This record gives sequence, structure tokens and C-alpha cells, in this order.
Amino acid sequence: MDFEVYCDESRQELFRDRDPAQGRYVLIGGVWIDAGCRSEHKAKIRQLREAHRVVREFKWKNVSPSRQEFYCALARLFFEEDMRFRCIVLPAEQLDCETFHEGDEELMFYKFYYQLLDHWIADSHSYRIFVDLKTNRVHNRVDTLQTVLRNANPKSSITVQALPSRELDLLQLADVLLGAVAYHFHKLDTSTAKLAVVREIEKCLGHPITPTSRNVKKFNVFLFRPGERR
Repeated sequence: MDFEVYCDESRQELFRDRDPAQGRYVLIGGVWIDAGCRSEHKAKIRQLREAHRVVREFKWKNVSPSRQEFYCALARLFFEEDMRFRCIVLPAEQLDCETFHEGDEELMFYKFYYQLLDHWIADSHSYRIFVDLKTNRVHNRVDTLQTVLRNANPKSSITVQALPSRELDLLQLADVLLGAVAYHFHKLDTSTAKLAVVREIEKCLGHPITPTSRNVKKFNVFLFRPGERR
């Protein structure tokens, strides 16, 4: 089968500035779909956009009372459709960058990106992975991620490409789901609209957002604990 994965990250700056006042967790996550369903998913998101008059890029930071119903409807759409979500939640203050990642926060970030993706790659399938376009200190990080994933999964076809999120609604969907998980883990309550979206997701789940076991496929949340592998 052919799969597509749309990935984003939240609060990567905490790897550099570990100020608890700014948050404790870095998150990386992605939406996984059957490539053959892409057009259908895009059409349904477009219908939501038109119904709620959302023209510009939608992202977690843009959730507001005036757009609350759109973002809640978007969350429901994810659960109604054949899509999957996986994210890794990283406690920034517990990560030893010097010992395990050569003192390079960017390298550490992409190693965890690999961990996010590798566990859901199976033999004999094709994966097109899209990550949000960003400026890296080392310019070939995305190419290296692709190479490492290919080496670890020689029986699968894997490509990794960086694109601006404004061009891909499914990348924006990943941003919204990841933002909701981050909002929950940071125990924030400053926005009634964002709380409403978190609650909508939890209503669809049937339980609060929480770390899950590895075999949970619809909405998988991996809370990384140093020394633990999954």
C-alpha cells in the first residue's frame, strides 16, 4: 500500500532554552493516510473551510472563539475519516543532549523525528513523508532523515520532503492535533476556544488525552521517558 505522512513539531525551541515558564515538552507528530484517500480528505477539509469561511492557513495558534466551531469540526472530521495520528512527547529538561547527541540540539531533534516515524513503517509499503519547511543549521537534515529511514527499512519505499505548511491542508491538520496535545500536556487554560477543541478531541476519543500503548493506532501518544524504548 501507499501511505502519506504529514508531520509538524511544537516548541522545538525548548531544546535550546529550557525555561520552565515557556513549557516543558517538545512534541513531534504526524497524520498518516492511505495515499489513495488524499483527494477525498482534501475535499472534505475544503468543504469545512467553505462552510466556515476559512480562507487562510489554519493552525493551532489561530484557534479563537470566532473559529472555534471550525476547529472542533476539523477534529471530528479526523475521527470520522480513515486517518491516523501519532506523536512523541519529549520532556526537554530530562534529555541529555551532550552525552547522547554530540551536544547538537538539531541532531537530537531529527533523531526523535526518526523514532516517531520508524515504528509505524512496515515492510513492502511505500511512504511519502512531508515535513514542514524550516531553516536548519545543517542544510541536509531532511535528506539524512530520509537516508536513515531507508537504511532501517530496506524493504519499503520512503521519501521525505520539506514543504511550506500553507500549501498543504493535511500538514495544517497535523499542526492542530499536535497543538491540542501540547496544550493538554502543558495544562494550559488561557483560551476557552482551545480548551473546547481539546475537549472535542477527548469526546471523540472517549477519554482524556493521555499517553497510549504502542498498539493504539488511531490517536497514538508516546510520552518519551529516558531509558525507555518503544
